[in-house]
Amino acid sequence: MSKKFDLAALLADRGGERYELHARHVNHQLPRMLRTIGFDKVYERAQGAYFYDADGNDYLDMLAGFGVMGVGRHHPVVRKALHDVLDAELADLTRFDCAPLPGLLAERLVSYSPHLDRVFFSNSGTEAVETALKFARCATGRPRIVYCTHAFHGLTTGSLSVNGEDCFREGFAPLLPDTAIPLGDLAALERELKRGDVAALIVEPIQGKGVHETPPGFLRAAQELLRRHKALLIADEVQTGLGRTGDFYAYQHEDGVEPDLLCVAKSLSGGYVPVGATVGRDWIFKKVFSSMDRVVVHSASFGSNAQAMAAGLAVLAVLEDEEVVANARRTGEELKTRLAALVDRYEMLREVRGRGLMIGIEFGRPSSLGLRSRWTMLQAARKGLFAQMVVVPLLQRHRILTQVSGDRLEVIKLIPPLIIGEREVTRFVEAFEDVMAEAHAGGGLLWDFGRTLMKQAVANR
Repeated sequence: MSKKFDLAALLADRGGERYELHARHVNHQLPRMLRTIGFDKVYERAQGAYFYDADGNDYLDMLAGFGVMGVGRHHPVVRKALHDVLDAELADLTRFDCAPLPGLLAERLVSYSPHLDRVFFSNSGTEAVETALKFARCATGRPRIVYCTHAFHGLTTGSLSVNGEDCFREGFAPLLPDTAIPLGDLAALERELKRGDVAALIVEPIQGKGVHETPPGFLRAAQELLRRHKALLIADEVQTGLGRTGDFYAYQHEDGVEPDLLCVAKSLSGGYVPVGATVGRDWIFKKVFSSMDRVVVHSASFGSNAQAMAAGLAVLAVLEDEEVVANARRTGEELKTRLAALVDRYEMLREVRGRGLMIGIEFGRPSSLGLRSRWTMLQAARKGLFAQMVVVPLLQRHRILTQVSGDRLEVIKLIPPLIIGEREVTRFVEAFEDVMAEAHAGGGLLWDFGRTLMKQAVANR
């Protein structure tokens, strides 16, 4: 055993250099951005829905690592599963055997979508999407994927080709020749299908950017159109799946919807070991892996590793044993209802929307003259600054971590751990009311910070 490596000593010795190390060796813009918006905190530990700093102050996590921490941070069941799998010293990733854990996790995942049969394991949400895109093309023999404007399906080249946001695509062309349609536009979908070269439609049942739901009946009607034209439906449930929206999968909110391919990741990891999964129909997998010669025609070096599979199995057990999905539905409804009650009180609060514990809070142009002039100045500097003005005091004053739902959007997205309850709902709503009251008072530190953001936005042009 090495006598030179001591993780605890290394962190104690050099953990204080975290921001400088990132500035020198990782993404130099990250520490700059965090300092600009006042997010350059130092968190010492985390548990459940909370972070803690060196002084023991708690910070409520309403972001969940962009949805990764579905069962909270350091859940004891997931921790134990990982300790157990490490202690078992399994013969993992031999590449020439059939390990039990991948089969067991695949069996469990398929049970939540009985019309699906098989699972391919990868390492992330974007890899799960890449797999679905490749499988759809292979199974149908067609080249083109239809996606929705403002969609987010990942940032590798294939998934970026079906990413509906120009800010992510800029600088990485040429991408694959796929086609965007407006979310919920059946006529546009049918026009593309009539061209005869569409392999699939990929869609988030609730878009992460802006928190926009597919219109009622859209998924079912789209599925019927796709089947008529021999194309596939891919449901991207990387963020919405595993209970986030109050159903196990968000597509299950609409009766009769049965995606041909289903992408999951994020919460399946338990917050520890990256894992992605593409669940699909038997005939699709048999088209891809059509002979022994093609047994590794699609693979992932670390896919199906024992630690990821153990984490996934533990997460599914927690979801069931602790009734986490029902809690997300119940708690999400309470949070959404209490926030929606504030819309009539604050004129810059336009709408509260979403489902389960995936909630969007949208701000809009006020009607009163004084507030309208301040709003206009912010918008002229950079759209989205007001939402950022709200996010910062939530952290600085109330120790609540959240974030805007996309670049240049006046929307805050709440995607907390699915284990939160009434105490966390009350803490967030009361803090949000406090920030809204100050913003609508028209002065004070909040608008001073707004002027700082405006200067920064103008300087970065």
